[in-house]
Amino acid sequence: MSRNGSLSHEQSKDLWQRWRRGECMAEIVRALAVSRAPVERVLVAAGGIEPRARRRSRRALSLEDRELISRGLAGDRTMSAIAKELGRPRSTVTREVNRNGGTERYRACEADRCAWERARRPKISRLAARPRLCRLVAERLSRRWSPKQISRSLEREFPQDDNLRVSAETIYRTLYIQSRGALKKELIENLRRANRIRRPTKNRSHGQRGQIQGAISISQRPAEAADRAVPGHWEGDLLAGSGNTYIGTLVERSSRYTLLMKLKGKDTKSVIAALERKIVALPRELQRSVTWDRGHEMADHLKFTVDTGVQIYFCDPQSPWQRGSNENTNGLLRQYFPKKTDLSVYSQSKLNAVALELNQRPRETLGWASPAEVLANTLR
Repeated sequence: MSRNGSLSHEQSKDLWQRWRRGECMAEIVRALAVSRAPVERVLVAAGGIEPRARRRSRRALSLEDRELISRGLAGDRTMSAIAKELGRPRSTVTREVNRNGGTERYRACEADRCAWERARRPKISRLAARPRLCRLVAERLSRRWSPKQISRSLEREFPQDDNLRVSAETIYRTLYIQSRGALKKELIENLRRANRIRRPTKNRSHGQRGQIQGAISISQRPAEAADRAVPGHWEGDLLAGSGNTYIGTLVERSSRYTLLMKLKGKDTKSVIAALERKIVALPRELQRSVTWDRGHEMADHLKFTVDTGVQIYFCDPQSPWQRGSNENTNGLLRQYFPKKTDLSVYSQSKLNAVALELNQRPRETLGWASPAEVLANTLR
């Protein structure tokens, strides 16, 4: 990292590779070993959308062309002779030399660098160039239509007018990259996910969700777990707080008994270690299975199963309802840990106290018995 706190070219390249894979900002900061500020600055400035790589026009002079010009000038060759060897008009060579110091001061590398900088012109967006199209898009965004709905509706309404067509991706880019200037930034608030920066489309918000190696589907979970007939089958998840802080939650399916885990981070090593400590401390008859969502915090699930003998089953993608007991309990926990709360300040003792209070509450689904009572009765 440079002295002014900006990222190097290699760090920026690594940042965008990690962002495409779905890593959160905290994970990227740790991987790059830098402070949060420069990473956040790069992502926010680009709206979370990786800038397209710049390419040199095939018609432009290359560094090799400029080196040939430089050698020709050093050998006192005429502009016409140099142009002929390049296969270019004489005027092209003349303009190139005159704008870069003239025949006495021309240097190929410096001329190439200056040309690259001069070529950096912002391209006007499709919406900025078409006011009517921009008005149509803005009006529909204000009605909380998604960019994809807007794009498809315009195709149907104006099938013969290409000037009134726009892709969903162009709408997203115009919203999040404000330098393109067409849509007001406030319209982002009307999107279903009103984030100030855009997450990669394929990995939005949950990294490589659905890409867990060796994952066993919930459809293969034993019938005794599905019908809640036998205790010891758990549902697990992470409760998120501010600043990328998390609490691990476990809910026993037959009794709705809750366990909470203090986590050092969301990375798979931290989550698996905490889950393993919590499970092995239970009586053996309560160590049957765990059902989890397809978050990348479960990437090391095979290690957990080898170490504990407890199988982890995974919900279908985008199906949190398959962990209904855990989802409901996470909602109850928001009474103790509201959204945007820094969860790192809570000790394991405090989490245990909250879990105890929750486990002693009577539940309608248990015939107004408490989870602690039901679990105690099943273990007699």
